[in-house]
Amino acid sequence: MPRRKPYTKVVKTNQIRAEHVRGMGDVVFKGFQCLNSECLEFIFVRKDEIGDDFEITCPTCEIVMLSGDETQFYAYKLEDQRDHSIIEEGTFTILHDDYIEEAREYKYCIICNTIKSLDLFDRHSARRSGRQSECKLCKAVYNAIKNKTRLTDQHREAAQKRRMYLDLSGSRKIESENIYKRFSYRCFKCGKDLQGVGTKERPLDHTLPAVFLWPLTTENATLLCREHNSEKSDKWPSAYYSDSELRNLAVLTGVQYETLAGQPHYNPEAIKRLSISEQVDQLLTKYAPYRSEIIKLRNRILQYENFDFFQHSTIISPAWVRQANQEYQQVIHQEVDFNTEQDTDEM
Repeated sequence: MPRRKPYTKVVKTNQIRAEHVRGMGDVVFKGFQCLNSECLEFIFVRKDEIGDDFEITCPTCEIVMLSGDETQFYAYKLEDQRDHSIIEEGTFTILHDDYIEEAREYKYCIICNTIKSLDLFDRHSARRSGRQSECKLCKAVYNAIKNKTRLTDQHREAAQKRRMYLDLSGSRKIESENIYKRFSYRCFKCGKDLQGVGTKERPLDHTLPAVFLWPLTTENATLLCREHNSEKSDKWPSAYYSDSELRNLAVLTGVQYETLAGQPHYNPEAIKRLSISEQVDQLLTKYAPYRSEIIKLRNRILQYENFDFFQHSTIISPAWVRQANQEYQQVIHQEVDFNTEQDTDEM
């Protein structure tokens, strides 16, 4: 679903912001152990400062790791066990270039002021680091605070907006157990065993997002763990999965590989339904309290498909059309990527 409007604001006081973290929200580091076997130092170096000809000095033992150089760990002889002849002799070495290349990436969380592995931050394509400024743990705590303030009618409103997209997509009852079995009760993204856990911990994902009006069916649903379901959100498959994962997903779901690997587009069947005046009028009437959401949907479809379902209504007010056109003009020159929209509020 598109990002909801914020109902409340968390006003922060006495927030601790360490000096060494200021300005570091988008800085990515490489983290690795010093190659000196007698040294316990774990080194962090800014990724953007590691060039092709790097020279990294350990701050503790002062050993220098140079590009093009290597560290030797032992000498070896490759022995033929049949006649004990020596096939090869050499030294076991690690190339510094390979060692730095495979090092994990880290960044600072601007809330808890700690440096954490990059995979502990949700993706955010608009940021230079490709990740959000706050870690997943801080994000979860923040949202737990924020969601307490949501009123019953606000929860109902969010549910109704989701219902609108599901209605338009044509989603129907699914056979969850069949999907679990097809994915062997494991998260498709990380392989986590989901057998025996509650349904909230093993959500079924719209392989093709509901925001693009694609239905969730027994055939095309994807089993993900809670973390990766939240991470994928409304992203198109090609914006989230690797090519090998897309190929496997095509086999498991029956969705064409070309569709999964292609660009986001709206469900043609849903667009066809929105060309029927009676159905458009029913949509406008049923979801009239959510006028802004309907206008957003109209403008997105117009941008992606060059199709205006407002033109097929026999009852729509000129005021709605004027508002929609004004808002469309404001975004027409901007590249809007709905695959990166988040389900949670920015901190």
